[in-house]
Amino acid sequence: MSTVTKKRTVKDFRTDAASWWCPGCGDFGVLAALQQAAAELNLDPENVALVAGIGCSGKIGDYFNSYSVHVVHGRAMPVATGIKLANRNLTVIAAGGDGDGYGIGLGHFLHAARRNLDITYIVMDNQIYGLTKGQFSPTSQLGFETISTPTGSAERPVRPVLTALTAGATFVAQAFSGDPKTMAEIFKAAIQHKGFSLVNCFSPCVTYNKINTYDFFRENLVSVDDDPNYDRHDLEAARQKVIETNELVTGIIYQELNTPSYEEHLPGYREEPIVTQDLTIDKEELQAIMQEFA
Repeated sequence: MSTVTKKRTVKDFRTDAASWWCPGCGDFGVLAALQQAAAELNLDPENVALVAGIGCSGKIGDYFNSYSVHVVHGRAMPVATGIKLANRNLTVIAAGGDGDGYGIGLGHFLHAARRNLDITYIVMDNQIYGLTKGQFSPTSQLGFETISTPTGSAERPVRPVLTALTAGATFVAQAFSGDPKTMAEIFKAAIQHKGFSLVNCFSPCVTYNKINTYDFFRENLVSVDDDPNYDRHDLEAARQKVIETNELVTGIIYQELNTPSYEEHLPGYREEPIVTQDLTIDKEELQAIMQEFA
């Protein structure tokens, strides 16, 4: 994570792009929290790379001032991985929706978590496909009625937090768009964490999802911070909390400290970023390499 001496403000992380989201969309809260977190961490926009997925949430790359890559559906993790390996000094953040990350991108998400790449993954989870106008998503509940499941979904939902814990993620948290201040604090901790961080954000779709609303989450969410005996470093306690709350829990659910990141395990991976290394090979060395494989 790179920082600068100049004091950054939220304005440094805003762009002039006009908003594309519906009024009241939970993604506004995620954007505001991320901008606040970046400013309070005093990050340099030029040293931040945001990889955005497909869907309504993927527009966040247009509204957050940093380097930004808008990738094809489900491929945020491979691109974020390549960026981090090429320049380990960058703060790399991936962002997308539940369809992008837990549907077509689920395999990439699992492997990024188990590798413990030094990446922060922010998922805007609204339990529905909003961009394509209201189909059920991987996190929609069993029996959820949508235009694509008029008699109710026959699929049990993906459980993002339990999945991340099982896959080996070293930082797992959940936040709620209705509380952007707390969300910003979680984002700060996730970005500062050395290793893979998942922050699953309950981000209500006010247009197509009339079940998982702001009021629903306010009435049903439980915060780990309300339990003075909760130990975020206890993996089994984290699993138990997630199960007993049916994943309707917020806060930093689990954090594993002092675990080497993926980059630190790679043999011959230099401290100097690949992008600044001199990778030229003189003629004699090149000929020796070619001869070895001839």
